[in-house]
Amino acid sequence: MERYLPEGSLYATRENRRALRSPDGILQAAREGTILEGRAVMCDKDHHLHIDLGCMRGIIPRSECAIGIEEGEVGDIAILSRVNRYVMFKVSEVEMFGGQPFAVLSRRRVQQECLRQYIDRLIPGDVLPVRVTRLETFGAFCDIGAGICALLPIDCISVSRIPHPSARLKSGQHIRVILKSRDEKGRITLTLKELLGTWEENAALFSPGLTVPGIVRSIEPYGIFIELTPNLAGLSEKVDGFCVGDQTGVFIKSINPAKMKVKLIVVGAVPSDAPPAELHYFFRGTHMDSFRYSPDICPREIITTFG
Repeated sequence: MERYLPEGSLYATRENRRALRSPDGILQAAREGTILEGRAVMCDKDHHLHIDLGCMRGIIPRSECAIGIEEGEVGDIAILSRVNRYVMFKVSEVEMFGGQPFAVLSRRRVQQECLRQYIDRLIPGDVLPVRVTRLETFGAFCDIGAGICALLPIDCISVSRIPHPSARLKSGQHIRVILKSRDEKGRITLTLKELLGTWEENAALFSPGLTVPGIVRSIEPYGIFIELTPNLAGLSEKVDGFCVGDQTGVFIKSINPAKMKVKLIVVGAVPSDAPPAELHYFFRGTHMDSFRYSPDICPREIITTFG
């Protein structure tokens, strides 16, 4: 299966730069149907997208900017939001205007090809490289190939609860996800947490007696839940003066796999405005049939089954 990467992945490649270097390179790309990538520098009043090709002007007509534009299923905001971003396209033809060549381009053709040859062949459990494009309170939209987006819901980002996707991700970040499901309209839902390790895999990074950093994720009447990793949190007795999102140091009192519990003691607040930590993937394969988060000795089963 040919893999179509998220937009922004081709621009700096040697093949792309060579094709954009000269009119001959553009003409060859048109003949061979090569997928190229360039930066959108302007959207004109007719909502045609202008692309910087280096050696000549490039224009993506409005109807060719994305799947669904011509059918009225996608609004023009999908075009406007591309300005100053890299977009993939194929060269439809090269014409002359005022004695200068310019290329007519199509992003829609690349997306149609991506759907047909890549996305439509994916099944639940497949692991995909994606690029985070937009963060909302309910989740993160991710480019799964050629500018085609799918939703990563907030409750699928990690086992540890977060107040907003920005606590874990940032726009433009490249991550790996799993295709969780596809509905009757073809809309895809993604999940990330199954790649970030089981309870035991994460707990193995720690041991009683250690003092480590943590992030306050929930404050309850009976205690404070503190995240140690995206897929592991522990409980401390309630301490005044903390808010959700605060960073702290914690002493690990005990780790109990049978009950999936980590008991902590808060040592003190740790001021920090550091960005989200880099994700650590425990699973490196290309497909996952199922995922069991809970330890085998724990009577409470937490299992994800794909397909």
